[in-house]
Amino acid sequence: MGEVTTYSVYFKQMGKENTDRTFELAHARAKALQIDMVLVASTSGDTGVKAVELMKSLNIVVVSHSFGFKEANTQELSYVNLSKIESSGGKVLTCAHAFGGINRGIRKKWGTYQVDEVIAQTLRTFSEGMKVAVEIAVMAADAGLVRTDKPVMSIGGTGKGADTAVILIPANAQNFFDLKILEVVCMPAIEHPCR
Repeated sequence: MGEVTTYSVYFKQMGKENTDRTFELAHARAKALQIDMVLVASTSGDTGVKAVELMKSLNIVVVSHSFGFKEANTQELSYVNLSKIESSGGKVLTCAHAFGGINRGIRKKWGTYQVDEVIAQTLRTFSEGMKVAVEIAVMAADAGLVRTDKPVMSIGGTGKGADTAVILIPANAQNFFDLKILEVVCMPAIEHPCR
């Protein structure tokens, strides 16, 4: 069998200072693999606006926090950014979080962690952005915005901005373990004693 040569980029720090480079790497890799669908997590919409500006040739789905995530009856994605994303051809998905719906309510009420939060914590051992990239892929699949038999680029971050991009095959929540991470394009490096 032949050999596949790919390179992952590891950032020295996590966070929004990696946003432009994450989009640059994700865009180049998506084009090289003829992936036309990109998922991008965005809270206020700033990262989503940047995604549609920097990756114009691709189909962008911006996944926001659900209503009430931070405060009851509020949405953190600004109307101005929503308008910019949609007028640039992007789509916005706002729905319950795959790893934080009713089960998070159970934890808040009774202090008992559920399976979805154990999965989220496991993905965080790679990075916060990895957890987000996987979660938004499940959310987009459940909303019918991506197929579950075709690779997509999924981009998440730590706090604000983007610092993690992965190529994966999404899955619906009910078939979560069918989700496959194919490549890590970039992510923050975890501090370790060998550096």
